[in-house]
Amino acid sequence: MAKGHTTVSDFAVAPRRSRPVEQSVTQPTFETNAAELPTELRNADQAQDAAPPRAEVDKPVSRLIAPTEEARRERATTRALQREDSRIRLRDLKRARDRSKHYVNCALDYDTKTRLQKAALENDVKMTVIMKAAIDQFLKDNGY
Repeated sequence: MAKGHTTVSDFAVAPRRSRPVEQSVTQPTFETNAAELPTELRNADQAQDAAPPRAEVDKPVSRLIAPTEEARRERATTRALQREDSRIRLRDLKRARDRSKHYVNCALDYDTKTRLQKAALENDVKMTVIMKAAIDQFLKDNGY
């Protein structure tokens, strides 16, 4: 596969599994006597018989998956709008931060640039830090 010619169809994607609406405790499919079951399963069966019907228990509990397509679509839309708002706010903050910076372009000859790179590498600082310090020192020395 060439880097520029890769498409989504080049990758195999497994189909989504449909989730059952209600997952219950797994019951043995074969016929057994109550004495043959482990005590945990016997106790679980007794507790399940004594418990109210499952539908009554699930009513007050909110589910993670929205029950209708409309609710899922609405939730997805609100999340997308929140992400978009966050993205715009972050972009505006970055622009405001960049507006507070004032850039100056400076053309350097090859020798000066290599000396600047060497000094930055040896002192483990960025070239811009050295440039700022040098300009600041020059301006202070000349009374500005």
